[in-house]
Amino acid sequence: MMLRIFMIWLFLSLSCWVWAETIYYYCDENGVYHFTDLPTSSKYKPFLVFRYHKYDPKKLDRLIKVYSKHYRLDPALVKAVIKVESNFEPEAESSKGAQGLMQITPITQKELDLDTPFDPASNIEAGIRYLKSLLNRFSSIELALAAYNAGPGNVKRYGGIPPFKETKEYVKKVLKIYQELKR
Repeated sequence: MMLRIFMIWLFLSLSCWVWAETIYYYCDENGVYHFTDLPTSSKYKPFLVFRYHKYDPKKLDRLIKVYSKHYRLDPALVKAVIKVESNFEPEAESSKGAQGLMQITPITQKELDLDTPFDPASNIEAGIRYLKSLLNRFSSIELALAAYNAGPGNVKRYGGIPPFKETKEYVKKVLKIYQELKR
């Protein structure tokens, strides 16, 4: 069995070197392993990660579209959040410890079961899932964005967008970019 896994790893390593930054896999209920370079669900976990060059913007766009469609979220909103959060840098890390494209904090990573925050597909899927949950909870794009930035507890505590300068500016920036992308 170990030889078989090693052979799969070797084959994927050599054959995908040029075409993919990350190879994902999952094992289904029948014990069959599935591999892809574009995961379509959160079942897939990173198998091989190549960090030798900047992540392909077209692939990021495909990931955003796939996960946005899955969670029924406007891809333009997701792109606006990513632009403000990380400027599309997969390995971005804030001074507060938020990581990846959608700048997910370690506490939220645990809640979302995100164990590879710098992997673009995993980060985008978890970030979209989180943003969708905030939209469902607050029924308003503005409040969901405020909760994404300042935490849902602060939105609840203040009964709206918290009076933090950073959060107010964040909501304005994301909404401005969102409107531009929708045009």
